[in-house]
Amino acid sequence: MITTNDLFRRAAAVVLALTVTATATATAGPAQAADHAGLRQVMDRLTGPDGAPGALAEVNDRDGRLVLTSGVADVRTGAPVNPRSRFRIGSLTKPFVATVTLQLVGEGRIELDAPVERYLPGVVRGADNDGREITVRQLLQHTSGIPDVLRHLTPMEILKDPLRHWEARELVDIALQHPRDFTPGEKWGYSNTNYLLIGMIIEKVTGRPYGEEVHQRVIVPLGLHGTFVPGDAPGIPGPHLRGYVRPESELVDITRLNPSVAGSAGGMISSASDVNRFLAALLRGRLLKPAQMQEMLNARPTGRRSGSKYGLGLEWLPGKDSSACEDGYWGHDGDMLGFSVTSGATMDGRQATFMVNLNPGGGPNLDDAKDQAVPTALCEN
Repeated sequence: MITTNDLFRRAAAVVLALTVTATATATAGPAQAADHAGLRQVMDRLTGPDGAPGALAEVNDRDGRLVLTSGVADVRTGAPVNPRSRFRIGSLTKPFVATVTLQLVGEGRIELDAPVERYLPGVVRGADNDGREITVRQLLQHTSGIPDVLRHLTPMEILKDPLRHWEARELVDIALQHPRDFTPGEKWGYSNTNYLLIGMIIEKVTGRPYGEEVHQRVIVPLGLHGTFVPGDAPGIPGPHLRGYVRPESELVDITRLNPSVAGSAGGMISSASDVNRFLAALLRGRLLKPAQMQEMLNARPTGRRSGSKYGLGLEWLPGKDSSACEDGYWGHDGDMLGFSVTSGATMDGRQATFMVNLNPGGGPNLDDAKDQAVPTALCEN
């Protein structure tokens, strides 16, 4: 989830020494893959000083597919990164959940501008938070003002019992003990609590957990064979990297984790190939009707990054000064304990997803490399 790294830095000391590095290697790609010097530099930085043990990237364009790996999947065995690896995608879960919600809007089962109270009566109460004053749209767009649960549940607390089950209502109630960040609709403020509530709304409307709806409505139709909504299952099925945190000077393996602590805000597992396929299908209009697609892409400024805007589950970022990216790109980041992912796609059919198997515990060089990864892939190559 998107704020975990910052929270962990406040909870524990970060040591900037990396234990394992390796040279980036291409495992597949279009004919001109050898010319992607910028991407190779990004990969080297992702696993360089203060970086992660391993990194994986997949870039798709009209010329084909390029997959790059760097470092190791397992620091104990030194195993290389499998290009087909699955990993926890954290807040990249949100575009999947937003897509299901907008499908339900298109079916007349959810109304975007209806109050949350209509679907979850009495749930959003506490301090000055009130579901009668907050709409479904505001949850999806992070304009509700509801505080982020991750400001009040630190990674150190989660690491004490990583296999514990968490109920969505339990996590929501932790957040609602605290005053709202702003009047609903007044500002933009990222909050994982918003999407925990969206997952609860999906279940209330359909009678099924959000994960079943994501599976039937998105995963199955697109054939995303490496994508899962794991519920309480602590493992990662199929080929995968080990996930690490660095609370002090040593790496700690946190691969086995109960993802219910993230739930509909960040609990999914996927692969770089599947994430790219999902974003491509979404932006091509394969998953949403035109009216709901327009709602998703109706974005407002975030103030979080220079020029960025947030729609309903997707963030728009301006491209670099490049004709290849003059209209910017859509995507989302995803941080979950053990993994950090960033992904983006252009409207003309290019996608890029990058993953590292360390979160939190990296330093500023790693953060900068992650920020540059997708723009480099989509706008410079």
